Amino acid sequence: MGTGELTPPTVAQLVPQGSVVGIDTSSSVVAQAQDLARSRGVGSGSNSNLTFQRHDANELPFSSGSFDIVYCHQVLHHVADPVAILREMARVTRQGGLVAAREVDYSALVYYPELPGVKKWEEVHMACFAANGAQPKAGRYVKSWAKEAGLNYEDITFSWGLWNYQDEEALVWGDSWAERALKSSYAKTALENGFASQEDLDGISETWRRWGREEGAFIIIPSGEILCRVR
Repeated sequence: MGTGELTPPTVAQLVPQGSVVGIDTSSSVVAQAQDLARSRGVGSGSNSNLTFQRHDANELPFSSGSFDIVYCHQVLHHVADPVAILREMARVTRQGGLVAAREVDYSALVYYPELPGVKKWEEVHMACFAANGAQPKAGRYVKSWAKEAGLNYEDITFSWGLWNYQDEEALVWGDSWAERALKSSYAKTALENGFASQEDLDGISETWRRWGREEGAFIIIPSGEILCRVR
């Protein structure tokens, strides 16, 4: 779920007759999602169709076949066992319902300008994923993971989507990573495992800040997408 910025509040507004549940393992993230939903006028009051709950996606506390649609967005590339999560998503989806996922492929980024510090960021980023037992190229694997999770291959639709950040969005992306390069799990993992020194991280941070202010800066981030019918 993350902060719920992209999915639960939007879905809740689209299906006012339905019930939407957003989950995350972090209490603080659940609280952020609740605040965001309230700021959009959803997820508050006794008549709301949107709730946020703290759960582990590996072991959901819902009965089999509880939901029409179960969706995760940019989750599987962070976890050690994405197949187990997809299997659990399928379990709580009713027969005829849909399991859906969208996952980035960090090895297929396209960006400009190609500043040296961005290349260093890529190297450290990939090393951090490996150290955490995660798969940064999840986008290209997500269809095969769904099949491995027990979903029928002929019931899996695969597509490819892109984020294309330019101009103001490129500035926001650059400033975001300028901060995260110094104050996030990325920085902690990089330092603890020797993937980067503090000097390296300072350089990466400064590079991203400068990158976002370069004329014509853009970054294209591809994601693999699956839509699976449950039998």
